Amino acid sequence: MIAELQCVVLDCPDPRELAEFYAAVLGGAVDRPDRRWSLDEGWSTLHTAAGPVLAFQRVVDHRPPRWPDPARPQQFHLDFAVTDLDLAHERVLVLGATVLDGGPEKRDWRIYADPAGHPFCLVHH
Repeated sequence: MIAELQCVVLDCPDPRELAEFYAAVLGGAVDRPDRRWSLDEGWSTLHTAAGPVLAFQRVVDHRPPRWPDPARPQQFHLDFAVTDLDLAHERVLVLGATVLDGGPEKRDWRIYADPAGHPFCLVHH
């Protein structure tokens, strides 16, 4: 095991509004303080009643997905918590990930694509 799933992050125009929508659907606490991230107008979270965390990230000029139009695909990414960012970096590269943003100079998080091109983040825990 390289990492622990930290949260699933959805792109959206209004993070708090979407967090409150999903809280009404799933139950849980919106924007509960958590040492793993800071909250602001561009980032909101939902600690669901069942345990998983959903995060909502503001995207300027957000264009929502249009199912099943491949020109407007689904928009989300996974955040994985790791204790050793450099070691996890090397291990995911061996598995076929590619770096999208951040190399060894980034000490807190880095962004990758899986072999099929889906983005994910490794976040120092």
